[in-house]
Amino acid sequence: MANAAQVQRMSRLMFKTLRDDPADAEVLSHKLLVRAGFVRRTAAGVWSWLPLGKKVLANVERIVREEMDGIGGQEVLLPALLPKEPFEATGRWEEYGAELFRLKDRRGGDYLLGPTHEEIFTQLVKDQCTSYKDLPVILYQIQTKYRDEARPRAGILRGREFQMKDSYSFDTTDEGLAESYALHRAAYQRIFERLGLDYRICAATAGAMGGSKSEEFLAPAAAGEDTFADCPQCDYAANTEAITYALKPVDAADVPALEEVPTPDTPTIETLAAHLDVPASATLKNLLVKVDGEIVAVGVPGDREVDLDKVEAHFAPAAVELVTAEDFVGRDDLVRGYVGPQGLEKVTYLADPRVAPGTVWITGANKEGVHAKNVVAGRDFAVDAYVDVVVVQEGDPCPNCGTGLKLDRAIEIGHIFQLGRKYADALHLDVLGQNGKPVRVTMGSYGIGVSRAVAALAEQHADDKGLCWPNEVAPADVHVVAAGKAKQTELALEVSDQLAAAGLRVLVDDRPGVSPGVKFTDAELIGVPTIVVAGRRAGEGVVEVKDRRTGEREELTVEEAIARLTVQG
Repeated sequence: MANAAQVQRMSRLMFKTLRDDPADAEVLSHKLLVRAGFVRRTAAGVWSWLPLGKKVLANVERIVREEMDGIGGQEVLLPALLPKEPFEATGRWEEYGAELFRLKDRRGGDYLLGPTHEEIFTQLVKDQCTSYKDLPVILYQIQTKYRDEARPRAGILRGREFQMKDSYSFDTTDEGLAESYALHRAAYQRIFERLGLDYRICAATAGAMGGSKSEEFLAPAAAGEDTFADCPQCDYAANTEAITYALKPVDAADVPALEEVPTPDTPTIETLAAHLDVPASATLKNLLVKVDGEIVAVGVPGDREVDLDKVEAHFAPAAVELVTAEDFVGRDDLVRGYVGPQGLEKVTYLADPRVAPGTVWITGANKEGVHAKNVVAGRDFAVDAYVDVVVVQEGDPCPNCGTGLKLDRAIEIGHIFQLGRKYADALHLDVLGQNGKPVRVTMGSYGIGVSRAVAALAEQHADDKGLCWPNEVAPADVHVVAAGKAKQTELALEVSDQLAAAGLRVLVDDRPGVSPGVKFTDAELIGVPTIVVAGRRAGEGVVEVKDRRTGEREELTVEEAIARLTVQG
């Protein structure tokens, strides 16, 4: 027989539901988790977990722990208050920018609240592991992280304080790193399947983390802040920031020489295309930005927009900003509204792969009211670097098979990185190899947003009545409702005790003075998978069993209900 579980009586539960959505709530998970009494706002981006919410959070943590332990992970707990020096050594003290919580102690020493722990885990392994015999090792923790978000929003989806599982692998060879990465990737699939999350594994950029390979686990949801592309034909999926296209040069041998044409009052792509009666796609758009104060031109087809996030990622950690009118002063080669890549002086020219060698364009002639046609990339102007910088659109070709891509919004719930030796190099992490010589360790970093997973579940598992938790993460297995007075309450408590004795987690609504209607509404809002109602037929020993997700209901005797639910449980 299963171990007896505890009955949670709502008459003794710190619990309060709301009939209306919070005034500042924009997304579904924010509305429902607050209304159902799972979380409460403490400050902007800072949340308190109430008893029911803490149960869900703990269930997510349990699943994560079980699967991490299953791949040989060892759990530790490192401090959240971290010294500046290791982050200075890797450059991330500055790279993180304003999102890093920095503080000083009373003696003026610099510290930070950890957003992630690569540096500190590297130092730990350097202290504890001295020989190749000590590796490989996988370490993980489930801990509070901090990020000074400029605009915390969407409830627990984007907060300044959040729960995260971060793990790190340490190997002596690249092959070992690939194996540790594969172990984590498979474990993450099991975790998200057990959680009941719909997810996609997408190619991603490494960002400030660094490394050679990176994949995100994204949960499709309208509230998602990431956009990912999915190919309906093949298995390609990627965050739009990570989509890359091969450079495909074309033959331009028969293209006439560059020719300047008068185009008065055409400083925009729209006015130029209308004046020359050509599609915007025939024109070359040149966006000027400043990178650490130096002007850089970015070229894309005229019918596409520049993704500034991609430009910033390419130049990170350098600061990127748009030029202003003052930047054109004293620059005869820069004519606002008529910039072309030919003839630019001391300007780095970055271009999207769509501006491949041999492609022909209409673009600015660097003269007021004049454009140039028959401008050929590689012949009339040089490209210093090719980078995918356009905003990806629905229908863009799949890089693998050419089928039009589908775009969707998603919540990032996990991210895995092959970091390589970036942090080991910065912090001098070596072990003694088999030949007695030092070996530089290679690392992987793997994160799961534990509190964010709760929000993603709320986004994906809800209806117009409230939450519909999957079984493994729900705050209880069964929600028993006493829909009446003494007789119904007596039966509800009896059923609850029997279910708990069989090992099921039970939430029983025995609140006195609360109407059956309010109890039913709260039960649907809270979202426990199975609802048992002791109602009008309580005197006959009959209860109603309802499936929260499907709405299917059936009247059963207490004995039948206990037998049915204990088999399911």
